[in-house]
Amino acid sequence: MPFPASHPALDRALSERGYDEPTAVQSAVLEAEEGRDLLVSAQTGSGKTVAFGLALATTLLGEAERFEDNAAPQALIIAPTRELALQVSKELEWLYARAGARIATCVGGMDPRAERRVLERGAGIVVGTPGRLKDHVERGGLDLSQIKAVVLDEADEMLDMGFAEDLTFILDAAPAERRTLLFSATIAREIAQLAKTYQRDALRIDTTSKTVAHGDIAYKAIRVAPHEIEHGVVNVLRWFESPGALVFANTRERVKHLTASLRERGFQVVGLSGELTQSLRSEALQALRDGHARVCVATDVAARGLDLPDLGLVIHAEIPVNKATLLHRSGRTGRAGKKGTSVLMVSHTRRRKVELMLRSANIEAEWSGPPSADEIRAKDQERMLTDPVLTAPADEDSLEMGRKLLERSSPEQVAAALIRLYREKLPPPEDVQDDARMARAMATGRNERGQAEGPLVDFARGGDMSWFRINVGREKNADPKWLLPLICRLGHLTKRDVGSIKIFDRETKFEITAEAEAKFRAAIAKGGDPDVTIQDAVAPAPGEKSLRKWDKPAGDRPDKPFRKPRAEGDAPKKPWTPRPPAAAAAAPAGDKPKWVKRSKDDPTPAGKKPWVEKPQGEKKPWAGKPGAKPFRPKADGKPFKGKPKRA
Repeated sequence: MPFPASHPALDRALSERGYDEPTAVQSAVLEAEEGRDLLVSAQTGSGKTVAFGLALATTLLGEAERFEDNAAPQALIIAPTRELALQVSKELEWLYARAGARIATCVGGMDPRAERRVLERGAGIVVGTPGRLKDHVERGGLDLSQIKAVVLDEADEMLDMGFAEDLTFILDAAPAERRTLLFSATIAREIAQLAKTYQRDALRIDTTSKTVAHGDIAYKAIRVAPHEIEHGVVNVLRWFESPGALVFANTRERVKHLTASLRERGFQVVGLSGELTQSLRSEALQALRDGHARVCVATDVAARGLDLPDLGLVIHAEIPVNKATLLHRSGRTGRAGKKGTSVLMVSHTRRRKVELMLRSANIEAEWSGPPSADEIRAKDQERMLTDPVLTAPADEDSLEMGRKLLERSSPEQVAAALIRLYREKLPPPEDVQDDARMARAMATGRNERGQAEGPLVDFARGGDMSWFRINVGREKNADPKWLLPLICRLGHLTKRDVGSIKIFDRETKFEITAEAEAKFRAAIAKGGDPDVTIQDAVAPAPGEKSLRKWDKPAGDRPDKPFRKPRAEGDAPKKPWTPRPPAAAAAAPAGDKPKWVKRSKDDPTPAGKKPWVEKPQGEKKPWAGKPGAKPFRPKADGKPFKGKPKRA
C-alpha cells in the first residue's frame, strides 16, 4: 500500500526518509475528516508521532507550502517525559524541515532561560512536558493566544504521573476554538472525561487489537527459583546477546543492585531511575545510543518515553504490577517493524499472577527453564564459528601480521589464542536450574502439597462469574470469615471457586465461577440447611455499598457506645448517659504554679525563707552492706554466676 498523500511539503520529507507504507494509526489519521478533533488509542511504537505530525499539516499550513510566520506558536505538543518530548521534537524537525517550521523544546532539567530566549526568537511548534510548559505560561514566556492545535501524547501516562492539574491549566489557557488531538495507549475513565471536557465531537480511532498481541514481540516466561532470579537474568542476557537490552526493576534500590551486579560480572550496563540528574541521565542514554553500553536497568517511570536503537530484548526481572505495565514495558522493543523478545522471570509464588496477566492480555508465552551454562557455551561456539570477522576480506597489513604469527606459532596455537580472546570478552554464565516444583505443578495441575489448583479467574474483572444471594446480612452479624466456609460447605466448593462477597443489610451477594456453577446449583438444590436460602441474584449496582470490615451498620445504630450483650443472670445495667464536660479550673491570675522551682535570683516571697546555698561536702564512698563480698568479675568481663567447680 503506497503512502497516501498528506501535504506536498510533508510528502517529500516522507519519501526522503523511505516511508513507503503507512502504519495502521497513520492510515486512520490521514483518512479522518480534516480539522476534526481526534481521540486515538494505538500501541507503543506504532508511529504515533508521524501520525499526529501528518494530521497537523492542514491545520497549520492550509494550502501554503511553508510557514508564513514563526513569531508565535501555532501548535503545542505535550509529552509526559523529557526523553519522549525530545524524541517527538526530532521527529517533527525532519518532517517539517521543508515547511520551514521552527520547533522549540521546553522540558524539565534544561536551562529555562535558554528556552525562553528560543521562544522569544519565535517558534511555530512547541514541544514540552506539562510542568515546564505551565511554568513558561505563568511567567509570560509562552504565548498561547495563536495556538491552532494541541496534541496530548501518551495522555494516560501524564495522568498516571500526576500532571492532571498542569494539563487543565494549559488547556484552559489555550484558545477554545483550537483543535485538540489526544493520543493514549488505553482509554480509561479519566481519559474519556478529559476528552469530553476539552474536545468537540472527537473522532474515535482505535488501532489496538483486542484479541491479538503485538505480532513483532515474542513472549517467554522463565521458571526460576526466587533466590536465583539475578543469575537467571545473567543467563538470559548471555543467551540472546542482543545489541540492546532493557531490564526492568520495581524500585530504585533494586536498580542500583542489579546495575552493580551486572557490571561486576563484565556487562556494559547503565542504570536509570528517578533520582538521577538530567546530565547523568543524558550521559547514560547517550552511552546506550553510541553502543558503549549494551544493557540498561531501569524502573517503569525512568523508562517512559525511551526509544533506544537495536533494542531487541526486554527482561522483567521483577513482575509488572498489571497488564498495562506489562504491555508498556514490552512495547520498548519490537518497534518500527523490528522483532523483539520480552522475557518474564517468574518464581513459583508469582506464577498464577503471571498466567492471569498473560491471559487477560491475550498473550501466548513460551514457558521454559533458564538457559543453562552448558547451553550458553555451546551457543557461544556457534556464534564464534559464524562470526563475520572470520569471513571478511583482510587487508595486506593483517595478512602480513598473520604470516609472522604462523612463522612463530602453529596454526592450532593461533586459533586457541583467538578463541581465548573471544571468550574473555564474554561474561561467564551462571549455574542456574529450572524450578522443578513449578514445572511439576504446571504439568500436573497440582501444587506442591498435592492439592488441585483451582480455575484461573480474574475476580477483579468479574468475567465468567455468576451472582447468588444468601438470606444472611449484617443484621445477623454476617462476616466473610464464616460466610465463606458456609458457602463452600453448602455448595460443595473450595474457596478458589468463590469470588467477591458483598454484605448488605438483610442479604449477602457472592460470585461463583462458571466452572463450578453447575456443581453448586446441584448441591444447593438438595437443601443442606433449612435456615439458609440461596438463590440467583443480579450483580450489585455500582452505587450499592456493601459492609466492609471497618464499617459499622448505619441507620438503625443507636447513639451510644458499644457494649457486650448481657449474659443470663447478670444484674441489669444502668442506662448510659453522656458525661457532662468537665469545667476547666481557672488558675488565679498572677500566681505562680506550685511546681515552678524558685531560682536564687528570684525575690523572696512574703512568708518564705531566703534562699541559702548549702555547702557541698565530700561524699563518702559506698561501703556496701556489712559482710558483703566484693564483686568478682569473670575473665571475659561478665559477672560470675553459679558455684565454682570443684578441683
